[in-house]
Amino acid sequence: MTTSTTPVLGAAFLALAAGPALAEADLEAGRTIFTETAQPSCAVCHALSDAGSEAEIGPNLDQFKPTAAQVRAAVTSGIGVMPAFADMLTAGQIDTVAAYVAQVTGGAEGAAQPAMEGQTSSGAVAPATPD
Repeated sequence: MTTSTTPVLGAAFLALAAGPALAEADLEAGRTIFTETAQPSCAVCHALSDAGSEAEIGPNLDQFKPTAAQVRAAVTSGIGVMPAFADMLTAGQIDTVAAYVAQVTGGAEGAAQPAMEGQTSSGAVAPATPD
């Protein structure tokens, strides 16, 4: 009995060749969520050069360089005056926009990042403290 590795190798080659195209599609999807899908749009409050946003209400994401975990936590639960988007965006959309922001700003998972106001360094939303 002989087996052929051609279909397996062909599928692996196609996956590798499609990688950059899929990554670009994910970036475009993240950019669309950031600029259009989320309401209010992330671009209303946050500066992010890749999205063409120069807003100054929330943190400048180009300077902050958040990790995907930090973005995911802030978008899901809200932080400070930023509303939670868990009821407006799907978990997949939140993951997509989080990965997009981390990738275009250079935020790396696992890198030590300063916490945003109201957020722990791991990206979790810190519990409110009584005044």
